[in-house]
Amino acid sequence: MNFTWEAFVLIIAGVILLRISGRKSIAQMTSTQTVVMISIGTIIVQPIIENSLVKTLIGAAIFTTTLILMEWLQIRFNIIEKMLTGKAKIVIENGQLHIENLKRMRLTADQLEMQLRLHGVTAIQDVKKATLEANGQLGLELTADAKPLTVRDLKQLIHPDFLRKDGQAQNSGNQNIFDEIGKKHKKETPKKLH
Repeated sequence: MNFTWEAFVLIIAGVILLRISGRKSIAQMTSTQTVVMISIGTIIVQPIIENSLVKTLIGAAIFTTTLILMEWLQIRFNIIEKMLTGKAKIVIENGQLHIENLKRMRLTADQLEMQLRLHGVTAIQDVKKATLEANGQLGLELTADAKPLTVRDLKQLIHPDFLRKDGQAQNSGNQNIFDEIGKKHKKETPKKLH
């Protein structure tokens, strides 16, 4: 009966600690978060083997607190975010593969093409910029001809007042978040969220 009680307490404690540490799927976790989550899982199983419930809960709490502290430091200091999480890397620009970045990220062209297909992209030439994000996800910006029609595009077609004299659509002034990967931020971000 004692064994059942300890297993129940460990499951509840594990769920609470994982909820405290954040709601991200494994695919969205950084390497640091993945290591901590795997470690917590390993620690939680130990008392069933070694009969030390209190030490296990303290160990799991220390791991969770460390993870929260590391995430807080990443928010406060850009250099720590860069060291622990990394930054997005450009893998396609203007329809051309960045071979060196692919090699550095240990990503083959076939793996990249698989990710492009999952995003509905049928030709690399349709990609203006693609980035491999720190969590392993692929970010895409399509060329103007490959982008789907938006409500803004439709309004510009219906209302000729939105067009400049040269026939091009007026830019709404929105900055492109893909441009900051290769360059610095155009607009200064709040110091709290480097």
